Amino acid sequence: MPARILICTAAFGEGHNSAARNLALALQELGAETRVSDPCLLGAPVSTRWICKGYRFITDHAPRLWQRVYQSTDQVDFTRQRFPLMRKPERMLGALVNDWQPDAVVASYPLYPYFLQRLLAKSPLPPPVFTVVTDSIEINAAWLKAPTLEWIVSDPHTRQTMLDAGLPAEQVVDTGFPVHPDFSRLQPVPDDDSCQAFRVLYFTTAKRPHLQPISTAVLESSPNTRLTIVLGKNVRHLWQRAREVRDAYPGRVTIKGWTRRVPRLLNSHHLVIGKAGGATVHEAIAARCPMLVHHLVPGQEEGNLRLLEAIGAGQLADHPARIRSALTDLLADDAALWRTMKRKLALHGRNAGALTAARHILASLPTTK
Repeated sequence: MPARILICTAAFGEGHNSAARNLALALQELGAETRVSDPCLLGAPVSTRWICKGYRFITDHAPRLWQRVYQSTDQVDFTRQRFPLMRKPERMLGALVNDWQPDAVVASYPLYPYFLQRLLAKSPLPPPVFTVVTDSIEINAAWLKAPTLEWIVSDPHTRQTMLDAGLPAEQVVDTGFPVHPDFSRLQPVPDDDSCQAFRVLYFTTAKRPHLQPISTAVLESSPNTRLTIVLGKNVRHLWQRAREVRDAYPGRVTIKGWTRRVPRLLNSHHLVIGKAGGATVHEAIAARCPMLVHHLVPGQEEGNLRLLEAIGAGQLADHPARIRSALTDLLADDAALWRTMKRKLALHGRNAGALTAARHILASLPTTK
């Protein structure tokens, strides 16, 4: 019978969900049976939705406040259940394991391994737990102290950070972030492209005043730039302003709402501008698409920016003037800097993280049913 893998995610940030979904797709390609569940949404749907709304509002509009909250969790002892809001999610996770009887549990949210340690303490043969770390370089203590068989990480810099924190080398496995398996099958824009139509992909945030200045900076940086604006969940909120940009620059702007074609979009564009979330940054890396970061959450997302900088594939450009300056530099001397970034991304690799992680997890199982 195929191996049964329970993948547990959480709605608190798209990185957790993206890693879980993509890993499930990869495991299914390799013949495993998977189930992706969010114990928080299943066990406490109302409070989880309110917390998610609050999280999105604070990270968009008061990021320094979230930084203090995030850093304060370094001092929390998660081995004890002291959070009333998490009691129902913990019980739900126990029910999922008992009902489905998986061969392994994969957690893309750092609290679940602690829940499982308590839930499975008396089990004679508990399933192994793998923790997919969705942060890069700047690693919260909740990940580092998690009771898990192995930590699956996104890059060698993050792995070294965790080894420096005292984790055993044999338990920290660099597979690459679990990006969609399609990234391993798509061809990115080559580094010898003419760049005569320099295609820029812009992922917006909910901040309405930012759309037009950022878009204008891109389009005014060079007559060769073409802009694709992805509105996502903000389509109703931002559509009018995006349309005004498109009307002001005829033939140079494309608007997209919600899309499932992110792998193809990233592989067909020369540059991406977006928030420094884990999913976006690692998808850009997988597509070998250099990135300008226009917004980041201090603490939680700073490591993702540091990773781009360590690879040599991106930088912070958190003001329209910086975006325009960065684009001017990228395109100077026949786009020499952009071509260098592309070559560095090719050397870094990591366009098949979900498939690599899936193969590793299946190979690590002691037996299959």
